[in-house]
Amino acid sequence: MSEVLEEWSEFNVAMVGATAALAGLLIVAMSVNIAEIMKSPSLPPRAAASIAALVLAMAAGALALVPGQPPALYGVELLLGSAVASVMQVHAIRVVLLDDRPATPVQRAGKGIVGTLPVAAFVVGGTLLVVGAVPAGLVAAAVGSVLAVVSAVVMAWVVLVEVLR
Repeated sequence: MSEVLEEWSEFNVAMVGATAALAGLLIVAMSVNIAEIMKSPSLPPRAAASIAALVLAMAAGALALVPGQPPALYGVELLLGSAVASVMQVHAIRVVLLDDRPATPVQRAGKGIVGTLPVAAFVVGGTLLVVGAVPAGLVAAAVGSVLAVVSAVVMAWVVLVEVLR
């Protein structure tokens, strides 16, 4: 791991553990009511996008710990992971927009933005790392990790509440 990535090692170790645990808990929580969740057209894709963001944060933390890795390569890895998570997020947004249940445009936008923010932060971080703005790129990646945790907790709450309505 490069010297600049070394400075972030404790943060990355903590985020790998936290995001792995939260992803597992989210999956277990959803499995309790999976039949009800699957009846909703929008909850499964939104839950999948949330888990994808957590996996992205977990992978980002783990990849940052790879010994001898240059920051630019780490940036490319973040961009590739973000591309995969973006596919899940775009699908979730598409399903939310096509959902025929009553919702205001603000509600629909809010449902999409919550999951989009962490992926966008990772895209910014990866791009900054690739172009050589390493400190800013690492901060953006850290923001992406924290936002992934926050959005996953919000999504878990939504899934658990919506399934009972």
